[in-house]
Amino acid sequence: MNPSMLCDDLPAADDPMDDWLFLSHKSVEFLSDTTSLQETGDKGKLKSKLVSVWNSVKYGWSLKQKTKFSKSSPLILLGKSYELKDEANKERFRRSFASLLWLTYRRGFPQLAGSSLTTDSGWGCVLRTGQMLLARGLLTHLMPPGWMWSVWYRAVKDDLDLPHHADCTDCKSNMRCRYQSLGSLYDRPLEAMHRKVVSWFADHPKAPFGIHRLVELGASSGKKAGDWYGPSIVAHILQKAVAASVDLPNLVVYVAQDCTIYLQDVRGLCERPPPHSWKSVIILVPVRLGGQDLNPSYISCVKKLLELQCCIGIIGGRPKHSLFFVGFQDDQLLYLDPHYCQLTVNVTKENFPLESFHCKYPRKMPFSRMDPSCTIGFYASGQQELELLCTNVNEVVSTSAEGYPMFIFSEGESWKDEEHSSSPVHRVTYIQRSSDLKRVSTSSSMDEFVLL
Repeated sequence: MNPSMLCDDLPAADDPMDDWLFLSHKSVEFLSDTTSLQETGDKGKLKSKLVSVWNSVKYGWSLKQKTKFSKSSPLILLGKSYELKDEANKERFRRSFASLLWLTYRRGFPQLAGSSLTTDSGWGCVLRTGQMLLARGLLTHLMPPGWMWSVWYRAVKDDLDLPHHADCTDCKSNMRCRYQSLGSLYDRPLEAMHRKVVSWFADHPKAPFGIHRLVELGASSGKKAGDWYGPSIVAHILQKAVAASVDLPNLVVYVAQDCTIYLQDVRGLCERPPPHSWKSVIILVPVRLGGQDLNPSYISCVKKLLELQCCIGIIGGRPKHSLFFVGFQDDQLLYLDPHYCQLTVNVTKENFPLESFHCKYPRKMPFSRMDPSCTIGFYASGQQELELLCTNVNEVVSTSAEGYPMFIFSEGESWKDEEHSSSPVHRVTYIQRSSDLKRVSTSSSMDEFVLL
């Protein structure tokens, strides 16, 4: 990959900020494609394409997107810290961020059941961020620790003594040579699994975690294609999708109820009869961190959660404008944005293109702009990891705002009528502050949460 497509050179040492210029070749392809309307005879496709263009403009996508990062503060990305003043750390961050799966609006896929829609542009952003959260959990579950997408970066470890060709005078800095010498030996099995995971999120009715399947599962919660899905409902949809998948027998998803993680329920899902080991688990916690705006006292708690190795991200954003939060620097959240409409990729083709599933340009936004309605994701690979997760996460949330935890752990189990219910139970719990109880409207997010 051409590094110039990732970022500019670092500025002078006295410049406190680092300008990174990110430009996707797909952006150019997208704009040129919208002007070559070969389907002018098909009004449906024309309308879909115009809607896609409008949403890309509406949500601020442009050909040239700059993001500034400070060299004096560490950058946190899903449990790892990067000092950008160090070239090796800066490169590791680039590689790690580019390896995250980026799932966005798509257009031109088969019609969604019960509708004429062939795009989710304008309404499917929460489903897409939910896909990204699940995808992060799946890659953590299936790939070795520290895995990175090797099509762009073939060097697995910086200190690896790479083999080289006798006729290559600059082999160790030549990406093509690294690809030839190392890629075919080490990366083929991992790349095959990476490609398989991407195919599970394809925009096709047969994909277990694709938009068609998620919309189908959302019907039990009263949702249909074209509706806006809240982060709590999406968490339950993901739980059902993983439970129904035949490809992941060793993984379960648990969704917290009323901001409570019932450990007896979690262990019940994970336990397997001997001699089998425990199942891995993705824990999703829907929360509402205040009223119409994020409670400022929760910001430090959100930061500490994103610093944990077990955290796989947070979905939220503004109402009807969901984002996938993966890290932060100072008072700015780092996120992946689904509001960019791309053409559907046919994943049944051998060696289908993967570039549109990976984002080269990170974005930031102030914590103050984060909507309080969100779902937080965690992953534990086994029993010991689950106990460590509970200890570390509980230590963080037990010290959150004004003495009230963001969510809690309980050694008990949930009510059986809720546990076996076919659809999620949404109740609003009130915690008394001072001497009065105040109801906070959740209509803007079209979801109900426990209000803290």
